[in-house]
Amino acid sequence: MAFVQNVPFFSIMLSMFSGIISAVLPGKWARRLNTLVVTVVALMSGWLLWFIIRSGIGSYTYMMGHFPAPWGNEIRAGVLEAGMALFICVIMLISILGGRKPLNDEVEHSKHNIYFILCDMLLSSLLALIYTNDLFTAYVFVEINTIAAAGLIMIRQNGRCIEAAVRYMIMSLLGSGLLLMGICMLYSLTGHLLMSNIRLEIAAIMDAGTYQVPVLITIGVMTVGLAIKSALFPFHSWVPDAYGYSTVSSGAILSSLVSKGYLFLLIKIFYRVIGFEYISGSHILSILFLFGLCGMIFGSASAIWESNIRRMIAFSSVAQIGYIYMGFGLGTEEGMVAAVFHILAHGATKALLFISASGLMEVSGDSTDFFDLTGAAYRNRTAGVGFLVGSLSMVGIPLFSGFVSKLLFAEAAVLVPNWKLLPTLIVLAISTILNAIYFLKTVIRIYSPADPAVVAEKGFKRLHLRQQKLFAMTMVLFILVNLVLGVTSQPVIRLIEQGLHHFA
Repeated sequence: MAFVQNVPFFSIMLSMFSGIISAVLPGKWARRLNTLVVTVVALMSGWLLWFIIRSGIGSYTYMMGHFPAPWGNEIRAGVLEAGMALFICVIMLISILGGRKPLNDEVEHSKHNIYFILCDMLLSSLLALIYTNDLFTAYVFVEINTIAAAGLIMIRQNGRCIEAAVRYMIMSLLGSGLLLMGICMLYSLTGHLLMSNIRLEIAAIMDAGTYQVPVLITIGVMTVGLAIKSALFPFHSWVPDAYGYSTVSSGAILSSLVSKGYLFLLIKIFYRVIGFEYISGSHILSILFLFGLCGMIFGSASAIWESNIRRMIAFSSVAQIGYIYMGFGLGTEEGMVAAVFHILAHGATKALLFISASGLMEVSGDSTDFFDLTGAAYRNRTAGVGFLVGSLSMVGIPLFSGFVSKLLFAEAAVLVPNWKLLPTLIVLAISTILNAIYFLKTVIRIYSPADPAVVAEKGFKRLHLRQQKLFAMTMVLFILVNLVLGVTSQPVIRLIEQGLHHFA
């Protein structure tokens, strides 16, 4: 085994131990350690991705400890896992850099090290969900992810954030309970926790025609649990407050990354645990398809009526999660490819929107109200450009990642061999129109000249590029990620197709 194949294990352990070390460090050094670790893990993930592509091995397993499966634990890495790990590290690093300045005002200085401990634990849990080949290990890190995310929400220690964190914990623990129940049921049916071994037993059960109803119920329970945790409609009620009132970096990380870990685990269950040939023929995907369509419409409609810019972006996330589940629900390889690409596009764009919105709020008296944001793009041109790019991507304008996502969904719908073609295209068109309404409405608002008397009365300031160099670098990096996904989408799509092919 080449040394580079140890990267998944080192990445998870490095993230976990950095959180432990940060517990005894002051906030400044905890932040530096976090930045260093995320950067190192990103570089290692890029190295692993390059190795897998160059060697053509597809995927490989890594035994942890001295005991082979099924007694020992196992990691599995391929193109999709390494690419997703790299993507998560890049988005987390840029999000933390973009929210560094407001963090001093949002979180007590004595709690800065706690904040970065939570970021480290969140990163380690996301990496573990990506790489693990064991269902119980996945459950353990799902709970670590939940606790870290709740901590990031309530770290501001105000009433809104504490309420949002409690609501998040209630819904998330409900989802975790259903997931654990499904894992226990699956273990009782198959006698295994390792994904690959479960797959062999499920295939035998399906071929023999026995226990098919218990297997279907088990899959349904696990799917509902992860759907709750990833905020699929109608389990989304915690999203607006959790994303809308947390710190700037937390909002960006939560909206762009946390739910993606659960979605990635669900994809692994569909492919590696159950087998896509079995799940695609079940009614479970049809139910996910219908709820995904409802989420696309309801999330967009709710965003239109919002007057709070951060809550509007949060409701937009509900719609985007609907897109992903719609792709799952199509039950085809093309739909899964579109869904995975949208995970990347949404992660890059949503973080950009949250960070740029904070820049607009900073020059508007820290107000989230649309009236106060009038002309904010002139008072902070860097944030204005960032929000404009993010909005164009979400609407689906060519050159940006959102356009490629919607094109892939439309192509997947055309190729689907059943009744789902027409509903997909209709709801896709309606959702795109609704996206244009609330995003372009906001863009028009921030680029409408404000009344000088109101600006003077409220004391709104103006920020220039030289006053926010780190913020400007963040905007440039986010825009570059978006453009790379939009302009050079074909290599990314091929890697996704290759990764899904080796997922089983």
